Amino acid sequence: MAAVLATTTSIALAENPVLKIGFVGVTSGPAAAWGISNQRSMETRAAWINETGGYTIGDTTYDIEIVSFDDQKDPKRAIAGMEKMAQEGIHYVVGPNVDDGAAAVRPVAEAKGIMYFPYAFPKELYTAPASNAVLGMVANYQSGPAIYKHLKEKEGVNTVAFIAANESDPLSQRDGGVAAAEALGLEVVSDNVTYQVDTTDFTPVLTPVIRTQPDLLVLSGVSPANAPQLIRSARELGFQGLISTETAQDATVLREGAGELANGFISVGGASTPEIASDAMKEFVERYTKMFGEYNDESNTKVYALEYILETLKADPAAIDDVKKFQATMDTFEASNPYMKGDAKLRYVGTSSFGQKRQVAVPLVVNVYQDGEFKTLFVAEVD
Repeated sequence: MAAVLATTTSIALAENPVLKIGFVGVTSGPAAAWGISNQRSMETRAAWINETGGYTIGDTTYDIEIVSFDDQKDPKRAIAGMEKMAQEGIHYVVGPNVDDGAAAVRPVAEAKGIMYFPYAFPKELYTAPASNAVLGMVANYQSGPAIYKHLKEKEGVNTVAFIAANESDPLSQRDGGVAAAEALGLEVVSDNVTYQVDTTDFTPVLTPVIRTQPDLLVLSGVSPANAPQLIRSARELGFQGLISTETAQDATVLREGAGELANGFISVGGASTPEIASDAMKEFVERYTKMFGEYNDESNTKVYALEYILETLKADPAAIDDVKKFQATMDTFEASNPYMKGDAKLRYVGTSSFGQKRQVAVPLVVNVYQDGEFKTLFVAEVD
C-alpha cells in the first residue's frame, strides 16, 4: 500500500499546472461550422501541446485546458458564456463568431478583465476606447475590396448584386460590400433584397436579383448552411455569372448541398495554402483530422488565436492575470509564425482599419470551390 501511495504522489507532483483558455461561440444551428472549427482548432492544439510536455511561460510549464461554451448564436447566451469564463478566472477567450454576440459581451469582458478574440467585424469593437477585443481574422471590409478588385481586373466584372439575410451581421457586411464595390467603380445593380435565415425556397427571393443580370452575385455574410441553397437556386434560375462571399465556408457542406453547381464559388479561406504551409501546419491538419475524422478548411485561420494568446503571454508572463500587461505587449509583439514557411511573423495589425493594433496578422487567402474542394485563387496581406 505504501508503494502505491508513493507512486500516486509522484504522478501528482509531475503534473503541470493548468492554464485555462475559453471559447464562447456558436457550435449549433446554421452557423455551427464557424464555431466548431474554432473549438476543434483549440482542442487540437491544446492536446498537441500537452502531449509534448506543456507550454512554458516564464518559469512555469502549463498544460492547456480549453473551456468551451455554445452560445447558439444568441447574444444573451454569449453574455452568459463570458460570465462563466469570468467565474472560472479565465482572462483569455476566443469568440464569439458573430457581430451582435461580440458586441454583447464587450461590457462583461471589460468589467471582468478578459481579452477576447472575436470573429466579428464591427469596427467599434477594435477602435478606441474599446481595448479588450482582438479581431481573429480578416474583416469583410478588408477582404471584399481585394476580391472585387481581383475579379474586376482578372474576370472583367463590371456589375454586382448583393443579397443578405435579414440579420445585423449580413446586413452590415452587405453595406460594407456595396461601399467597397462602388469605390472600385463597379455598378451595383441590386442591394436591397433580403431573406430570413430559415428560408427553404430561395427561388422567389433570388428571382428579382437574377433579373438584374449581374456579373457577380455577392452572398453577404452567408452562413455555411444557407450558401449551398442560395447557390443551387441561383444556378437553377439560369444565373451564369460569378458568385462570392466574404465569409468562410465548408467544402463538405457545399458538396453535399449544391454539388457541381457550387463549382466556381469564391469565398475567404483559411490562412494557409499548400505553397505556404509549414510542416507544423501540416501536422496540425493531421492531428485535427485524426481527432475529429474530418478537417475544416477555415481552421487554417482558426488555429492562430490560441497561438497568439500563448505567445503574447510568453512575451510577458505577468499578463496571465493582468490583461493590461497583455495590451501593453501587443504594440511591439513579434514571434515566429510556426504555420508558414520562411520567416513569417506573428504580430498584431489593424492600425489602418482601427487606429490601433487589435487584429491578428493572418494571410488573406481567397478560395474558389471546385469539385469538392477549395483551390487557392490568390493570397494577400492586411495592415
